[in-house]
Amino acid sequence: MKKIYLIVLAALCSAACNDTHYYRISGYAQGGTWQVKYRGARLSPDRVQAGVDSLLREIDFTLSGYNKASLLSRLNAGDSVVLSQRFLELYEHSYRMWEASQGAFDVASGPLFDIWGFGFTCDSLPSAKAVQDCLKNCGTGRLISPDQMRSLLGKKITARQLLRDKDEQALPRLNFNAIAQGYSCDVVAEYLQKLGASDMLVDIGEIYCSGMNPSGKGWSIGIDNPVDGNNTPGADIKDVWTSDGGSHGVVTSGNYRKFYVRDGKKYSHTIGPRTGYPVTHNLLSATVIAPSAWEADALATWFMVIGFEQARTYIESHPELRACLISSEELWQNFK
Repeated sequence: MKKIYLIVLAALCSAACNDTHYYRISGYAQGGTWQVKYRGARLSPDRVQAGVDSLLREIDFTLSGYNKASLLSRLNAGDSVVLSQRFLELYEHSYRMWEASQGAFDVASGPLFDIWGFGFTCDSLPSAKAVQDCLKNCGTGRLISPDQMRSLLGKKITARQLLRDKDEQALPRLNFNAIAQGYSCDVVAEYLQKLGASDMLVDIGEIYCSGMNPSGKGWSIGIDNPVDGNNTPGADIKDVWTSDGGSHGVVTSGNYRKFYVRDGKKYSHTIGPRTGYPVTHNLLSATVIAPSAWEADALATWFMVIGFEQARTYIESHPELRACLISSEELWQNFK
């Protein structure tokens, strides 16, 4: 009887593992819709959907700055929270990117986004003094390292315990917006891979793809034309990147959808963490293709901070990266 049972199980597993049909699941998370196309998972689409929904809820209740009940929001508000592995993992990614960028990428600059009206608290134009005062209370350099944070895993902590100098008056306020969606794509992709899927496209605002599309070709991702008024992704395409069948994170950051105008002047949502002011260079969008979506997400933001020339120089010195940079004067890419 056991032998028959094992044979049936093996047959079922073989059928699932060899499933050539592509499935599409979708839902709502992180302020927008998400969708996943995949094949080869060892679970039914309903169960895969339930698994993805569960993961995205977990991320929302850990890393979201918009969900007031999240671990991040409660930590920023001064509450005591239990430090989770998910939070530690994203903090470590963010910290390493802060080091690599020499502060151009900085998740500890949350107060700057607030005073410029792109955060969670206000919508007003700050004075020069307000910017300088805010800068004093920002920066990952004020915080403990990931190795130090690891000793706090599973324990109750407050924001003060993240400070290197525990006597500092201003508590840190973190904002993971520039990396969390890419990280979410990686988490979902890892879940699908564990289920046996190798061909997939995960779209949660940012993108992770691997393997082939239903036509047996690499996944093609459109790069939007970064012009004011182009508010619908895919409506006006400037360029197209096609994957080689490998695993890639694909993220575009730009200043053409999130901005506001005051007294005739346009203020970008990209804030320079080192200056405290919105960027003023001519780079309109940066699309990055990296080995992971969290890397692509963080790098795209970093490049929007440093501008066209510095971003191009960095990309050219890192052969694992592909990118498309579009300025007001030219388009440069290294994938064709």
